[in-house]
Amino acid sequence: MSDREKLYEGKAKIVYMGENPDELILHFKDDTSAFDGEKLAQLAQKGEVNNAFNAFIMEYLQQAGVPTHFLRRSGARESVVQRLEMIPVECVIRNRAAGSLCRRLGIEEGRILEPPVLEFFLKSDALHDPMINHSHIRSFGWASEDEIAAMTRWTERVNVLLLALFARAGLILVDFKLEFGRYHGALRLGDEFSPDGCRLWDAQSLEKMDKDRFRRDLGGVVEAYIEVARRIGVPLA
Repeated sequence: MSDREKLYEGKAKIVYMGENPDELILHFKDDTSAFDGEKLAQLAQKGEVNNAFNAFIMEYLQQAGVPTHFLRRSGARESVVQRLEMIPVECVIRNRAAGSLCRRLGIEEGRILEPPVLEFFLKSDALHDPMINHSHIRSFGWASEDEIAAMTRWTERVNVLLLALFARAGLILVDFKLEFGRYHGALRLGDEFSPDGCRLWDAQSLEKMDKDRFRRDLGGVVEAYIEVARRIGVPLA
């Protein structure tokens, strides 16, 4: 690993240069964080589980026509992806009220949102990922009008696809975030999709099956991730 060029190390992944300039290697770590890095821990197996989970979801979305940067898994903790010029905007879609939406608007947790709420946030740990709108994105040049429309369209499409996938597994997809980037000018879904970046509840008990277990000191974080993976058919070693 030391002979590869490290491009970036984040809270949950390390990004290395791939074998050619158009490819990157994502290394999924066991590190877990919350509250902009104020709460940190290492959870055994998390990197392996999230790598397998992400590969499964990305391939599922690709088969449904969603353009993603994912190419292949290359190891228990690593995947090869296209190198994107990332857009510094998080697209968050909410099917039920939870997290910051409840705090901002005083909405009770679990309220069904019909239609789903789509929000944009600037990806910036230093600024605590502030909420932004369509005008901010255009005025500051983070994305073009066409790209905003495409990010919106693909986020809503992913929501429809994943709502159905998780519902079949007895799970409620409460909310999730997506990030996009440009591959030679073409928009692609980037980053990852795992229980680190979404909220999932058991449909019967409403038990939290995502990173809220870490945020709220509920325990059994990786065990919950593994259970979600098992239900939707992710092959785990």
